[in-house]
Amino acid sequence: MTEINAESRLSPAIAKFVLHWGDLGGQWGVNRSVAQIHALLFISDAPLTAEDIAEKLSMARSNVSNSLRELLAWKLIHRVPMLGERRDHYAAEGDIWEMATRIAQGRKEREIDPAEAALRECNQEAQHDPQVSVEARQKLEGMLSFVTTMSSWHDEMLRVPKPALMALIRMGSGITRLINWGSKSKDI
Repeated sequence: MTEINAESRLSPAIAKFVLHWGDLGGQWGVNRSVAQIHALLFISDAPLTAEDIAEKLSMARSNVSNSLRELLAWKLIHRVPMLGERRDHYAAEGDIWEMATRIAQGRKEREIDPAEAALRECNQEAQHDPQVSVEARQKLEGMLSFVTTMSSWHDEMLRVPKPALMALIRMGSGITRLINWGSKSKDI
């Protein structure tokens, strides 16, 4: 794990959170700097300028600017107007559910939707291609069916009110017992 410069003016607990969030971001396919800036803005009590962020995280100003643009595109942060200030100030979305929803929606739009479109196209082409075996067509159809089902489930979950979704999640294994998870039926 990388260290944040001692002059960063972050408490040890905050520095540790920022560093760990940065490492997690790397595991999720997000640039470490982007994740660290997101963590800092999330945990900050007040909006910060790009200069504040660069100083606190000992990052190059250009790196901070690029990372802020990416976070704005994901809608995980927003500009906060400040009276008498010419510089932009930034704050992170503070609602964890909203943040998770935006991340999930952004990933779906960037990753799942294009995959689903490509699978649809491949399926259509495979239907009319005599060189594609029946087994290969069935695998493509199965893959498309799976991706489409998961995509629809994702969209449906976004429409569930947060309190109901939280109750559903808290039910945990109770849901599997409710739907007879252990039954011999493969399709529920």
